[in-house]
Amino acid sequence: MALLLCAAMPVRAAGVTAADAAQTASARMLIPVGHTVGIKLFARGVMVVKPPEDGTPAESCGLRSGDIIVKCGGVSVTSTEQFRSLLQKNGQEETDLQVRRGGKAMTLAVSPEQDEAGAYSIGAWIRDSMAGIGTMTFYDPESDVFGALGHGITDTDTALLMPFSSGSILPSTVKAVKKGEAGSAGELRGDFDLSRDLGTLYANTGNGIFGTMGENDLTASMGQAVPVASPSEVQTGPATILSNIQGDVVEEYDIEILKIVDDAVDGRDLVISVTDPELIAATGGIVQGMSGSPILQDGRFVGAVTHVLLNDPTKGYGIFLENMLTAGESAHGPAA
Repeated sequence: MALLLCAAMPVRAAGVTAADAAQTASARMLIPVGHTVGIKLFARGVMVVKPPEDGTPAESCGLRSGDIIVKCGGVSVTSTEQFRSLLQKNGQEETDLQVRRGGKAMTLAVSPEQDEAGAYSIGAWIRDSMAGIGTMTFYDPESDVFGALGHGITDTDTALLMPFSSGSILPSTVKAVKKGEAGSAGELRGDFDLSRDLGTLYANTGNGIFGTMGENDLTASMGQAVPVASPSEVQTGPATILSNIQGDVVEEYDIEILKIVDDAVDGRDLVISVTDPELIAATGGIVQGMSGSPILQDGRFVGAVTHVLLNDPTKGYGIFLENMLTAGESAHGPAA
């Protein structure tokens, strides 16, 4: 197992045909990253994260878990604090809430009530932001676009994709690992540098988060770009991932692609198994925070780790990089 800081992977030498060489020469080139980053995401509006209790104004007006409150009394809602402020200004008078539910817009009429502290509220548990650690998958030095996670950021209570307003990534250092075990997901535990942002997010999609960043300490440590594999080039068999499970170091670990799933729709294009004894000893396999770890095979950039199997943390799923790129381009336009 070679130690590297996102170094370039060797391109396959043996058995390369002229057709292979021509396809590689014309392939899109991206840098596989594999380093963790801190992630801050702010929602568009506020999300109702638990079913309203019986008898509360939220329940009476018809709010449901997963609803996104985008306006209160005609004023755009930008945060939980601002929403509470709007309720105080409104008082107990009935006011309109503009809500998005499952992609549909609706208007609900709610009459706030005073709580024990004398503040006006509707009795809804709401959230406006998420923060955590994840792994950057790729960086495009030509466009400054990056992608991470390989799946979307979802609300922890509703499991719904967080509606995106803005966000950023921050420098991160891995301090500890909670090992994964059968029935219990492990996780990377890291520190964020809150004093500066590395880049700005522009999308939260089901196949990853995407943004842009200029030159910084992270880009300075990256290696060379490698060709992106098309799904037809990916094969079952040995492959590697790049992951940052300690400090600032990115290492290469052995895995095996067990199965290629036809017509997958949820970022589970590949079934993978961790075979590297050092990674298994350190993490138990795939843990939270490793989502987005680049997958490479035969010198090509195949995809990213996305999910772990709870009953066996040495196994999980991956997404084709091509599908991840399509999601980012649909949200923002082509990266290159």
